[in-house]
Amino acid sequence: MKKLFFLLFLCENLFAQTSKISIDSLFKATTFQQRTIYGLNSLKDGKSYASIVRDGKTGLLKVLRKSYADGKTLETIYSSANVITGKDTMELSTEFNEDESKVLLSKDEEAVYRRSTLAYYYVLDLSTKKLIPLSEKEKQLFPTFSPDGMKVAFVRNNNIFIKDLASLNELQVTADGKKNEIINGRSDWVYEEEFSFARAFFWSPDSKKIAYYKFDERAVPEFSMTVFNSLYPLQYVYKYPKAGEKNSIVSIHVYDTGNKSTHNVDVGSEKDQYIPRIKWTADPGQLCVLRLNRRQNKLDYLLADAFSGRSKVMLTEQDKYYIDIEQEQLTFLDNKTQFINTSERDGYNHIYLYNMDGKVLKQLTSGKWDVTELYGIDERNKVVYYQSAEASPLQRDIYSIKLSSGDKKRLSASNGTNSAVFSSDFSYYILQHSTINQPAYISLHNQAGERLRILEDNSALKNNLERYQVPKADFFTLKTSEGVDLNGYMIKPSDFDATKKYPVLLFVYGGPGSQNVSDSWAGISMTWMRMLAQNGYIVASVDNRGTGFRGAAFKKMTYKALGKYETIDQIEVAKWFGKQSFVDPVRIGIWGWSFGGYLSALCATKGNGIFKVAISVAPVTNWRFYDTIYTERFLQTPQENPEGYDDNSPINFADRLKGKFLLIHGTGDDNVHFQNSAAFSEALINANIPFEQAYYPNKNHSIRGGNTSIHLYSKLTSFIYNNL
Repeated sequence: MKKLFFLLFLCENLFAQTSKISIDSLFKATTFQQRTIYGLNSLKDGKSYASIVRDGKTGLLKVLRKSYADGKTLETIYSSANVITGKDTMELSTEFNEDESKVLLSKDEEAVYRRSTLAYYYVLDLSTKKLIPLSEKEKQLFPTFSPDGMKVAFVRNNNIFIKDLASLNELQVTADGKKNEIINGRSDWVYEEEFSFARAFFWSPDSKKIAYYKFDERAVPEFSMTVFNSLYPLQYVYKYPKAGEKNSIVSIHVYDTGNKSTHNVDVGSEKDQYIPRIKWTADPGQLCVLRLNRRQNKLDYLLADAFSGRSKVMLTEQDKYYIDIEQEQLTFLDNKTQFINTSERDGYNHIYLYNMDGKVLKQLTSGKWDVTELYGIDERNKVVYYQSAEASPLQRDIYSIKLSSGDKKRLSASNGTNSAVFSSDFSYYILQHSTINQPAYISLHNQAGERLRILEDNSALKNNLERYQVPKADFFTLKTSEGVDLNGYMIKPSDFDATKKYPVLLFVYGGPGSQNVSDSWAGISMTWMRMLAQNGYIVASVDNRGTGFRGAAFKKMTYKALGKYETIDQIEVAKWFGKQSFVDPVRIGIWGWSFGGYLSALCATKGNGIFKVAISVAPVTNWRFYDTIYTERFLQTPQENPEGYDDNSPINFADRLKGKFLLIHGTGDDNVHFQNSAAFSEALINANIPFEQAYYPNKNHSIRGGNTSIHLYSKLTSFIYNNL
């Protein structure tokens, strides 16, 4: 017995010593997959939630009502046995109507863009278990229950429809929708991508009206992509406004379900502007419309009368650079006299309390740190819940603050990155915590902050990290020659020897307001970089100037010169590493994706040979090729600021590229078009510069699906091993 035990012990230790991360263990197995909690939805009582689970005996998926307090199952709401149509079983969901008597389901989902999905949708009556198809015609988008739960609005073929769940009648709200011309109730491509919303209609609180967007995109230039899936490849054609070109003309309308009339909302006479948000106030007769000028440095909050469409300016925010609409987190209070919002008006993103005249009543948070998420307000107890980077730009914590006294309480106890999902009445919350070296730990807490139970501890993944001796990341701060402190992390080989000299691979994103360097678990892509460290490389990342969560001045200093200071910083980072005693200065590489791919290409061309290797995945290579909203926010238009575009676009410096270079792109990228890499390839060829390239047919900006990820990361790995 002792011999057997010794042999087992010996084998286990030998296995632990020899096991290394592999591409297969990353992408074919679940060895390094982080587990999280899906399908939880707080129910309206605030004391229970819906959870999707699989029955261990029958294999059926079930939606259960569970108690926050003790986790016990209170009832089975429905199961997959209730949602079978012919040979198809629909996707289960927890998207209930107001009284939780019905739920929305879908089948045959089909992704459109980043935030939009076509599908056949159904309503399941939970009392009768009867399935009601939303439409017998084509696929639909964005089905949304009215607040009273009696109707569902949706979009089909660029028009808005309403399904009455009592009569089962279908009412058509708009009729002028037409592909690549007029869109009702859904965003055009650039709004969906850059203003982060796709559904563009909203029920009034009393369920009597729908406010909606209309996009007239007839004057927007078309972009076409070849789809390689048939004998004669097809052309996918859609409207894509590149920098300096015409945008859609956007108008806002209010449809009255009672008298079936439509009012146009007065958003001013200027057509060349943006409407990045609309939101109903607590008063069903008032709609708030956010109006942003094309330069994106002046934001008006309009209060519109829902019956006449007349509007007035309630509040105006202005910035000498630009306004980051993602930081605007507008919440109207049920008292109908106040709202809370976030603003960078004092140089950092903070929460303010306003009255309905747009006057600031109180600044709720303050300090040289950013509020990063406004979770909501418990109006009964007058408490606001939010996430911030108060402790450090690298960390996130959860706080509550009282509206009246300003008393603040930290709800998260552990350093690292914390995020929360609150129950509908804020009496419970699910807390997710991770660090750069520890995957998610998910727990349930009550309003007082007490932990009730653990929902997921990722023990299997943690064991595998130990078993495979996965190298850990360490944070460091680098001071540039201009006296700027930059945050970074470094992953060294597990058997690091300070007397040796190692190659260094820098990972960069670096775009405006972004963050690579944070104390949070980053998933498979970073585990892949830890694999490189296991094989003798130092992998590091440093957030350059222009990145986020260090205040507006740090973020916005790249204005009108996007790429200039970012590249200066990354080149200085490489030079700093080259001076370290444990680094081989002639073996420094850089890689990145999207904006990171752009910076990698710019560093390879402007870096004067300091980078032995550079990899650009899905990069912008000419800012004139990218869209209006994003590009003009930071550079203005090409007509206004041509130098800002041309002085920092890699395509204009192709003849200066040095070192080994790999260029990768998906041909079906609707976001950063394959045109960017094709044009850069041509420029490199014309300059007689050797390089390698790979394209992925029909793949979008994420370049995934099937064996794509394993193929892509295998190519990245071999290129690094062979050249750095």
